[in-house]
Amino acid sequence: MATKISIQGVTKVYDTGMMALDKVSLDIEDGTFISLLGPSGCGKSTLLNMIAGFVEKSAGRVMLDGQEIRGPGAARGVVFQEYALFPWMTALENIAFGGLLKRMPRQARLGKARHYLDLVGLGPHADKFPSEMSGGMKQRIAIARVLANDPSILLMDEPFGALDAHTREVMQEELLSIWERDRKTVVFVTHSVSEAVFLSDRVVLMGANPGHVREVFDVDLPHPRNRNTDAFIALERRIHAMMRSVPETVA
Repeated sequence: MATKISIQGVTKVYDTGMMALDKVSLDIEDGTFISLLGPSGCGKSTLLNMIAGFVEKSAGRVMLDGQEIRGPGAARGVVFQEYALFPWMTALENIAFGGLLKRMPRQARLGKARHYLDLVGLGPHADKFPSEMSGGMKQRIAIARVLANDPSILLMDEPFGALDAHTREVMQEELLSIWERDRKTVVFVTHSVSEAVFLSDRVVLMGANPGHVREVFDVDLPHPRNRNTDAFIALERRIHAMMRSVPETVA
């Protein structure tokens, strides 16, 4: 499988002198679902934002399809924990906004928006405003808006972190359904071991002070995944054990 994203010896030092990342290297294959897992302050979001082109590295290289990333691009769609919907726009208008920026004809962009609204199961709610939606509905709209721009890479920074436990599990299943249909490359930031194991092909466990890759776990479990199987629970325990162990010293 071809490498889609290559992170090569990346270091990030902020103006304050704080080192957020130290010599991080990671290859992400095309069409795979990768989770970045670890404690607060380990640089998960910083790394994600480097892939997005929002944050400059201090050293190393971040490559996309063999070309160095030097800023944001349409091939990379980003979903944040905050829904960031326009409150004066309906669900349909929010999803169609990218098409408006691209100067697509009105009927074409609305038709595309309706397709993705149906894809996330919210077709009957096209005319609702964000103030009339639940948290889960808003996040579905945020995901549909990104998908409507047809990125090859989906970057997600704890998108379900603010949702209740039941809605979070429903959204995980929705996301997997979309991923299995389109096979986009997904990089997903989370604090939850269970969420990472449920969703991912690989779980990248990061350590802090400064941020670095501690271990990469391959998740060789078939979809749909059952959180109650022995294999699922065993992998969760392995990752939890690694998280609780004393981190190695970063050279």
